Amino acid sequence: MRVLPDIYLVNENINKPALRDDISANTNLDYLIMSEQRITISLPNLLLIVASSLLLVLLWQLRSLLVILMISVVLAASIVPIVNWAETMRVPRWLAVIMVYLTLIGGFSGTVVLIGPTVIEQIELLLRQLPVYVESLRTVATNVLSRLTDDAPTLVGQLVDTQSLTNWLIRSSQQLVLRSYSLTRGILGGFFSLVLALFISGYMVADSDTLIKSLVQFFPKPWDAKLAAQAAPIGQRMGSYIRGRVLVSGILGIFITTGLSILGMPEFALGLGAIAGVTNLIPFIGPVLGAGPALIVALAKGGWVLLWVLLLFVIIQNLETYVLDPLLVGSSVGVHPLYQLLSVLGGVQVLGIIGAVIVPPWFAGVAALIENLYLKPKLRSEHREAIDRAKNNSDLPPLTPSA
Repeated sequence: MRVLPDIYLVNENINKPALRDDISANTNLDYLIMSEQRITISLPNLLLIVASSLLLVLLWQLRSLLVILMISVVLAASIVPIVNWAETMRVPRWLAVIMVYLTLIGGFSGTVVLIGPTVIEQIELLLRQLPVYVESLRTVATNVLSRLTDDAPTLVGQLVDTQSLTNWLIRSSQQLVLRSYSLTRGILGGFFSLVLALFISGYMVADSDTLIKSLVQFFPKPWDAKLAAQAAPIGQRMGSYIRGRVLVSGILGIFITTGLSILGMPEFALGLGAIAGVTNLIPFIGPVLGAGPALIVALAKGGWVLLWVLLLFVIIQNLETYVLDPLLVGSSVGVHPLYQLLSVLGGVQVLGIIGAVIVPPWFAGVAALIENLYLKPKLRSEHREAIDRAKNNSDLPPLTPSA
């Protein structure tokens, strides 16, 4: 008896009319089912895309409110440890919040009243004399290039236009500041936004437990409990970062003001120290921005002043990098410095000076969330799998040499 291959039998059966009709009907039915599934899947996706687009448009319209909320969260994270300490001393939480804010506002207002007029006066004088300083910079460049070529004045004149450079410096500074105020519609709007941010942050701190519970209840179990547990480490990382930066900036501002006064620049010492202190709130690029005006003024004065001022900023930069930052800021960000720099640049690009200050602590908080909910569980899981593989390998019988 001849045995036919399976493929031959299948092909022979397909040639039968009844089987061909059944296969054709099944194929059409499968095609209809797949088409219906594609339509069913694509409709929710379309609705999701439309809803996401509308949400993005809504968030863009509410961007000013979002910035205020971002500032409020940073402020709340900064004062939470003080309020918690006061609560351990049996002070009601709402009263502790009021006392902390009144102390901070009083101290800030007193500082502004005490040194504010002098700082503004010195900065205005610096802006009026800026063309003279830029011209001095051009003269120095001409003298240096004269040793290399005979066409130094022409070359410097082609490369550096004193008036245009001065206008560009002033215009760039104004645009950077105005970009921060554009979200709040001017100085009056900025003041109102600051007051609103203080009020919202105070409410967040006073009723933080209820607020966290009301937010995480929208997530399914067990994510609600996991997210609620992350509120403390996220707040700790954000708060320690901004508190450290404020303390470091204040200390460096005092050192720079004292140093410039000793080095023969008392007419600009307070203003330049204030500029350096404020810009130092911006990581990475802040110290460079703060040192620039002081070096330009020192260059215009000539002599050894430039060398001493440059040495002063080098010493202060090393003091910040190796002493103050490890002591007061520490590893609060917890991410690679390159990512921190990108967060600063992104914040400046979108929100101006405000973005350079508030985006890095938010970045630190998001990094803490990803680290605790994804990276650490992933590492623990991989560690357990490695231990299980090691145990399984140890349970195998040893290999016996063959005779």
